[in-house]
Amino acid sequence: MKPPPRRRPRGLLSAALAVGCLVGPAFGGLSLAGPLLAEEWRQLRGEASGHAFETGLPLEWGEDRNVAWKVAVPGRGWSSPVVAEGKVWLTTALEDELSLRLLGFDAASGETLHDVEVFRPESWQRGHAENSYASPTPVLEAGRIYVHFGTYGVSALSTADASVLWRRDDLDQDHEVGPGSSPILHGDLLVTNRDAMDSQLVVARTKDTGEIVWRAERYMPEGRKPPHRKAFSTPVVIHHLGRAQLISTGAAHTSAYDPATGEEIWRVRHEGYSNVPAPVVGLGTAFVTTGYMKPELLAIRLGGEGDVTDSHVRWRYHWQVPANPTPLLVGGRLYMVSDRGIASWVDVKTGEDVWRQRLGGSYYASPLVSFGRIYNWDVQGRSVVVAARDRFEELAVNQLDGSIRTTPAIADGAIFIRTDAHLYRIEDLAPPPP
Repeated sequence: MKPPPRRRPRGLLSAALAVGCLVGPAFGGLSLAGPLLAEEWRQLRGEASGHAFETGLPLEWGEDRNVAWKVAVPGRGWSSPVVAEGKVWLTTALEDELSLRLLGFDAASGETLHDVEVFRPESWQRGHAENSYASPTPVLEAGRIYVHFGTYGVSALSTADASVLWRRDDLDQDHEVGPGSSPILHGDLLVTNRDAMDSQLVVARTKDTGEIVWRAERYMPEGRKPPHRKAFSTPVVIHHLGRAQLISTGAAHTSAYDPATGEEIWRVRHEGYSNVPAPVVGLGTAFVTTGYMKPELLAIRLGGEGDVTDSHVRWRYHWQVPANPTPLLVGGRLYMVSDRGIASWVDVKTGEDVWRQRLGGSYYASPLVSFGRIYNWDVQGRSVVVAARDRFEELAVNQLDGSIRTTPAIADGAIFIRTDAHLYRIEDLAPPPP
């Protein structure tokens, strides 16, 4: 199949983003790593918001419709694709060969450009059927890609030729079920959550050498069993009242840290563990989910110091809160889909439902939104597209072969979807109108 021509940013919003403008309250003051281009998707959920700025995305697709290319992905992994400089990247684990690898594909054609072994562990820790040894999503910047495999190591590679710039495997931990937290960049730092059974840390490294700059020991209540101390969430960096804060969810709490030093600024205690959803921040509020066993959604007012559990929790939401997919902040609404396929559209001021609807299926991947369309991806390879509005409206249901457990990427006028065996480029292949 001949690949379509590369597309440039389109529309007023995309043009504004291409020159580095921030748009709308949904970003909530997130600190972006640099100018956001429509051709790029540099980390998990784009720029940590789950918002895509692409016009012309397809509404409908299938194995025989709007598939620009489809390529086999060796091994097993649930890292999301990331896209920049005309390449799509993801990680994988060849379990029989004890090999952790980085794969790079041409974004236009799907051709495999790079297949590099980054780490070769002596053995695997025990794992879980619903996780993999290559679940953390890489993070990109100009000329570099950073990969994280939890206890097996963290590394920086060149995006030009996938050569290894540095490797570090200096933090041995017991994940029990495999790694999950994805790295983020902030200034000159590469930051990761490291919440395992035996130790719970937030770690910042210099991105030039991988040396540890600071490590913050997590709060953990006494008497917690080791399996209830682990978590898999990815942190976000925001600016509030001129101060940078790294907001990070772990077992039993969510904390904000000074990203330059690792000093804790504030903390909210809550139940739960094995937290997967990332914090969602906007409108002066951090929205966090509490993880297993009974997920709860908390709306935490920003601006506190110390333990603010009793003073800064605006509201709590209990019904069908996701344990895995991260919610979306869309204007004054919070959208979420539970692991069991219940979608909710919640007023962020009150925490009350605007609507709730069963989509069906089961969900691990996080929803994404682009120009009024919310894309949902279920484990059975089905994608449900709904309208981002105060009345539920299903726009399309699409089906691919295989299973979707990882959040897709949206860039370059296309949706890049990883299934258990393939990587797809989905885009509108209809001819332009005369």
